[in-house]
Formats: sequence, structure tokens, C-alpha cells
Amino acid sequence: MIGGSLLLIFLIVLVVALYRRYGPVKGVLCLPVDQVSNRLLIVDLRDYNEVNDHVFRHALHIPVAYIKRQVPSIPRQPLHVVAQDAVEKNVGIRLLRNYGYEVKSYSIAACDCRKRRRTNRWNTIKKSKTA
Repeated sequence: MIGGSLLLIFLIVLVVALYRRYGPVKGVLCLPVDQVSNRLLIVDLRDYNEVNDHVFRHALHIPVAYIKRQVPSIPRQPLHVVAQDAVEKNVGIRLLRNYGYEVKSYSIAACDCRKRRRTNRWNTIKKSKTA
């Protein structure tokens, strides 16, 4: 009886941890950086050694691992998050929301948001280039 309840508790904790990391964040739009409003503060959550493009020069660079330490230095305004991948995006947005920040949109550096919105991405039929 005790072993079964411990196993159940362990499974619940595991599922919650996996969801926080891999579950998509609801209510946040994917936007290309060039379409981000000037009212949003861009927060780059990528590691320092991954930031090599000049597009995000005006962004606030805070890697996900340093969010807790850097919370006092983040202005209280709506945010746009830039992340390296979906896991970093999910963890970063959830952390920022826990600290009371309003995250309006995000961008993933290695992925174009326009491609993510395609409705035919699972279409495997090749189309002719001349048609």
C-alpha cells in the first residue's frame, strides 16, 4: 500500500516536471523579431556564447539560469522573449510569469515563426516547381 502510493506520488511529480519543461505555454504568440512592437522589451534568454547576431543588440540578455538573480534588473513592462529552442522558451516564460512579468510574444532564434504557422507542414506530397 505504501509502495503504491509512493510510486503514484513519484509519477505525479515526474509528469508535472516534464510538463513544465516540454509542455507548450498557452497565450503567447510567436512573432518574428522584426514585427515586435516598440512597446515590448526584448529579453534574450539564450546563453551568452549563443548570442552572435546583431539583431538583438538592444535586447536585455539574461540566460534562463540567471533569471532569478536578475529579476530586480528587468523593468516592469510587457516582454518579448527570444530563446534558442522550445524548452528554453517554455522554462523561461514560466519563470518570468512566476515573477509577475507579462510575456506577450516570443521568438525562437533557430526557427522562423512564419514557417511554424504553416497549415500544410505535414503535407508530404512534393509539388512540381513548374506547376
